[in-house]
Amino acid sequence: RNSMRYAPRGIAAVISPWNFPLAIPCGMTAAALAAGNAVVLKPAEQSPASAGMLVEALHDAGVPRDALSLVPGFGEAGAALVRDPRVHVIAFTGSSAVGLEIVRSSADTPEDQGHVKRVVSEMGGKNCVIVEADADLDEAVPAIVQSAFAYAGQKCSAAARVLVHEAVSDTLVQRLAGATEVLRVGQAEEFATEVPPVIEREAQERVLRYAEIAEREGRIAARAEPLPGPGWFCPAAIAVDLSEESLVNREEIFGPLLSVTSVSGIEQACDVVDALPFALTGGLFSRNPATVERVAARLPVGNLYVNRGITGAMVGRQPFGGNRRSGIGAKAGGPDYLLQFVEPRVLTENTMRQGIPVE
Repeated sequence: RNSMRYAPRGIAAVISPWNFPLAIPCGMTAAALAAGNAVVLKPAEQSPASAGMLVEALHDAGVPRDALSLVPGFGEAGAALVRDPRVHVIAFTGSSAVGLEIVRSSADTPEDQGHVKRVVSEMGGKNCVIVEADADLDEAVPAIVQSAFAYAGQKCSAAARVLVHEAVSDTLVQRLAGATEVLRVGQAEEFATEVPPVIEREAQERVLRYAEIAEREGRIAARAEPLPGPGWFCPAAIAVDLSEESLVNREEIFGPLLSVTSVSGIEQACDVVDALPFALTGGLFSRNPATVERVAARLPVGNLYVNRGITGAMVGRQPFGGNRRSGIGAKAGGPDYLLQFVEPRVLTENTMRQGIPVE
């Protein structure tokens, strides 16, 4: 007789980001708890209150306090959790730089640690939308603008680049520019706002620095202005005429700056995506089913969206997670996610009894 069962790994350190301060820690924490682990939740320093409310709600719902605790703090607190030999699994969502450091640090196995830590990581992206010559631009333009600039581009899944067929490149740039220039930049709580401020001064300085590079190495085709006044505002912007070597085209910006590149066709577009170190989300606009199949076969991204925006993944329908430097391939909201938090144990038993035990 052969059977396999799953056992909790032990203690899970959940390190969550600021941009989805309730949804993401809720998903990671609930998965670890459902698999039978104890959880130590360390939220991003920019948004600890949401995590505190989540922990309080789970305690009120019956989760034992000894099974779930909150550790607010800066990066040092998360680093201490990663190093702690009592931690068995680390669930992380955030930047690639921090995620890769967690992978390196968790690989260190001191003598007093009797296990190898499992890391479940979802990291950054440099997400590209491919627009073929036969694309419906009436469909593509609003979807690209929404994917790039909603939430000021502060989503790991947000559109960062557009790779457009040269036959429709000028038309698409013109239409994207027109749609971008009329976007309203304002406070997040104002109903009419389409591009809110970024999270903090450091983020604003980073986005503006990349915009300066884009203007120096290429051209800014459009900006959403004016800005409403003091605050961490960045104008949504379209950059063009940049080389593949430009940092704007290769590094994650995490803000409202979209680069548009003209390509000769689908193969060149796929080559560009395949050359990037990230592989989180991607998009394609085309009316040809053969093109869809070709792009799906070539792109390494974890989530490919066709003829729609590239942000937003529904639990159970679109399991979410990236490959390469975007993550380990674990799919949040998918059938294999809980398996990241357990260890399998196989039982093989000889059921051919011989004799009767004497009691």
